[in-house]
Amino acid sequence: MATYVYETVPSKKGEKVTRFEFRQSMNDKPLTHDPESGKPVRRIISGGFAPITSGGAAPAPMPASGGHHCCGGGCHTH
Repeated sequence: MATYVYETVPSKKGEKVTRFEFRQSMNDKPLTHDPESGKPVRRIISGGFAPITSGGAAPAPMPASGGHHCCGGGCHTH
């Protein structure tokens, strides 16, 4: 069982959004309505920074410091 985060979908401007967690199987379809209030909901995708790629891990982005990787530019240069 996994725990998913959902939030209500506002039906009008200014309506408060409510977030809640819901435990369900990974094979279950996402909820479309809050089981308690009946309001429409959407599942929130959250987690780490690992982008989904077909070739494994994505390369680390190049820093703005001219290609230096660590220690403020004193360790490695490319």
